[in-house]
Amino acid sequence: MQRHFELELEDLKKELLRMGSLAEEAIFEAVEALKALDGERAEKVIENDRVVDALENTIDEKCVDLLALQQPVAVDLRFITMVMQIATDIERIADLAVDIAQRALELEGKPLLKPLVDIPKLSLIAQKMVKETLTAFVNKDPALAQQVIASDTQADELRNIIQKELIEDYMMKDPATSPRAVPLLLAARHLERICDHATNIAEDVIFMVLARVARHHGEKSA
Repeated sequence: MQRHFELELEDLKKELLRMGSLAEEAIFEAVEALKALDGERAEKVIENDRVVDALENTIDEKCVDLLALQQPVAVDLRFITMVMQIATDIERIADLAVDIAQRALELEGKPLLKPLVDIPKLSLIAQKMVKETLTAFVNKDPALAQQVIASDTQADELRNIIQKELIEDYMMKDPATSPRAVPLLLAARHLERICDHATNIAEDVIFMVLARVARHHGEKSA
């Protein structure tokens, strides 16, 4: 019975990692679609989100079954409850990638205000944070989780730089640029929120491993 339970936990971990990998790929593809104003690529990101949603439902169902049938305690209980929370954050990350893809669709057929430089940089930070926070989860590594949390400040700062440039250098100087600037502002905001969700996962890892609440940053609206 114990061996079967351990295999169930391992399957949960694998499905969560698959979900995270799909979300990370969605971030990359959405930003690439935005850079190239590639509507077909953006549509694929939106369509593939259904796979992530289905995985979240599967993970939730398995977690509920394990909680009801196995009645885990201590470390195993924390693991299962954290998997449910992490799956929710990953699903939201994938949704935010869809939001970025939708911004690409809004801008399709319009010339970009400028070649995108900082938004791809912010995307790389977001992808790295998602990847590292899941690595921290798999390896039960609170030190790596803490590094992810620290990276969120860099993401916030870069989002602020993007916002300042678009507003002060474009929208304020020429209001006619607003229809092309606002989707980029939103894309930066979506990426920054992805980093917030990666931070949430990192904090969950710390709680799972150390049984210590690490949530310390101010809550932001989704």
